[in-house]
Amino acid sequence: MFCPECGIRNSEGASFCVRCGASLLADQPESATTLSYVPGEDDGEITPFAACTDDACLVIRSGGGRQGETYVLRDERVAIGRHPDAAIFLDDVTVSRNHAVVLREGDAWVIADEGSLNGTFINRRRGERTVLSDGDEIQIGKYKLTFLVPAGT
Repeated sequence: MFCPECGIRNSEGASFCVRCGASLLADQPESATTLSYVPGEDDGEITPFAACTDDACLVIRSGGGRQGETYVLRDERVAIGRHPDAAIFLDDVTVSRNHAVVLREGDAWVIADEGSLNGTFINRRRGERTVLSDGDEIQIGKYKLTFLVPAGT
């Protein structure tokens, strides 16, 4: 990013010029601004999605601009990771290619970490293998997902 006043090159994301102190953000349109996310902020109440009325599902709550994406869990095994063939593809360098898997075991759903480097967190606790309950929060890399089951199951 070049300073509009003195022309010196500044690092990307800088707000002010390192040489003259001029604002580097003054002439940028509003669409060039970013939002910050503070881990632990309450993202609001999760509302059931129409796709989740008959089957369990995972809904992305935050991360990568994909809020609201819903993945219905119909298969016995649902892979999550950065591998292009993963059923739930999460494009983030902190997500392993084969990060985790959600398994149907009888009437229960279980999430199992597949030996990922950065771990799988369920309700803010690192877990290797966890039985999921309605409303559980899963964090994989920068993504937060919520596990939802249909009412009455």
